[in-house]
Amino acid sequence: MNIAFITSMKYGLSQFIFRDIEAFDRKGHGIKLIALRKAAGLYNPPPGWTVISPAWAHLIWKQLRFLLRHPVMYLHALLISLTTLSMADLLFAVGFAENMTDVEVMYAYFGDHKLFIGYYLKLITGIPLVVSIRAYELYNNPNRRLFPRALAACDSIVTISDHNRDYLVNHFGIPAGRIEVVRQILDLEAFQPRPRIKILIVGFFTEKKGHEILFRALKLMNRNDVELWVVGDITPDVTPVDCRQLARDIGVEHQVAFFGVQQGAALRALYRECDIFCLPSRTAQDGDREGFPNVIAEAMAFGKPVVSTYHAGIPEVVDSLLVEENNVEQLAAALNTVCDSAELRAEHGRKNRARVEQMFSGTNNDRLESILNQYTKRSMLPAQPLS
Repeated sequence: MNIAFITSMKYGLSQFIFRDIEAFDRKGHGIKLIALRKAAGLYNPPPGWTVISPAWAHLIWKQLRFLLRHPVMYLHALLISLTTLSMADLLFAVGFAENMTDVEVMYAYFGDHKLFIGYYLKLITGIPLVVSIRAYELYNNPNRRLFPRALAACDSIVTISDHNRDYLVNHFGIPAGRIEVVRQILDLEAFQPRPRIKILIVGFFTEKKGHEILFRALKLMNRNDVELWVVGDITPDVTPVDCRQLARDIGVEHQVAFFGVQQGAALRALYRECDIFCLPSRTAQDGDREGFPNVIAEAMAFGKPVVSTYHAGIPEVVDSLLVEENNVEQLAAALNTVCDSAELRAEHGRKNRARVEQMFSGTNNDRLESILNQYTKRSMLPAQPLS
């Protein structure tokens, strides 16, 4: 079956639309996307899917050509478009029509302009049309004149809830027998309760933070029960590392969740919910290195075990679970050790909390205040004459 999905790709495909089409693709059906807008997003068509988007420069020429070939059909559609204020939908439908020769059925996502273009395509080509009614188009449709007419022309109407079906019956007079309730699909393999050990790293995407070493250690661990949470992003002040591409290149992207830059309650939630904090700091090729990463103290304050490296001031605070810089094997071994024992994680977490209470309390600011105050008092003494 060759299916033309009429949709929008303003920010790529919506997740539920991508899942639907992907499922049809796996079953061996022909996929053609009629995309009113086309831009990259989170869910993008794979190379095997045909994507047709408006050829703006050719729209008027295609209208004239279609008018000359099918004058009665075009004038009939044009009259409808003028009385329903949907001329743009007709223009797009004529522009897409020549790409529909191998299509056996059209499926319009949403009862808005996607449906209206499908309606005119059906007038022009005679290809069966099915529409999926989701939500907003029932209550705030962009063309209330054409919507009932387009619904009546559909071979079938699919909606996602009994509530929507009843609304279509009661407000638009659609016979209940013409409406099918088909709910969204979920990837039930991916979305299921499954225990995971969550490793968290927080830091700008720069070489000294050691993201590459951590990604390679994750690959070497070869564990299905571990996922890595990455907080941070590229900053203009330092030489950047493209960590997202790095995860793809190393082959661990399926185990890595990128959260971007976080702060406040969102960052604290990630600290609280992770099981292990890891920062494999290292000396960068240009000599840049850490002083002491504050994120390590933050993780310790949340009672988390910390896996890090013998780097700069880190060993002054973290007295165990340290490995050599750039040593993927040692890092993987240390992470495996702490992943394998909830008791060990709890033990290190308690010790780390006690250590930060001792080393990072507000009394540090009192000491700094005292130092500054000493110099303030000195500045108030009479100036000593120059000899």
